[in-house]
Amino acid sequence: MSETTTGVSGLTSQYATQVAGDLESNLKEQERVDADIAALQEQLATLQQDHAVLTNVQQALGVTSATKAEAAAPAPRKKSGAAARKTAAKKGSATSATAQPTLVNIIREFLMAEGEPRSAAEIATALSERHPDRTIKTTVVRTTLEGLVARSHVQRTKQGSSVFYTAPEVSATSTAEADQQSA
Repeated sequence: MSETTTGVSGLTSQYATQVAGDLESNLKEQERVDADIAALQEQLATLQQDHAVLTNVQQALGVTSATKAEAAAPAPRKKSGAAARKTAAKKGSATSATAQPTLVNIIREFLMAEGEPRSAAEIATALSERHPDRTIKTTVVRTTLEGLVARSHVQRTKQGSSVFYTAPEVSATSTAEADQQSA
């Protein structure tokens, strides 16, 4: 019987050692995961701040179409304390700085005043001359024009490999409806 007791106590000791080792490994893994979570939360906060800045820039450019990423993205967690106040302060200062007309409005007014189709480069050049206080790049104008085309606020035509933009034609019915709405 003593051999059985010795065998059981040896096996118990072996299990106890294994459990102690597993507990120590578990604690180390918890610490590692905690550090990863903290790093990921910091990265998430940075990404959320970048998103807010980019959204403000997008609004300043007058491009308001939602991207697929925004539509599929989960709602961000609510910020607490100083982070929420800091974000609110950034948003408040960005909205007060956008007192001048948006690029969208400038482009629409330009195209309505023009009777002929214009390329994005021609539009960018003309707008740069009319608004010397603004930096207007052809690529931004082209992107804005394509957004307006997507919303049917501008018409696009191709002549060979060139693309031209015009204000949409307004029918007599649409003009009468607009007059009734403004009255």
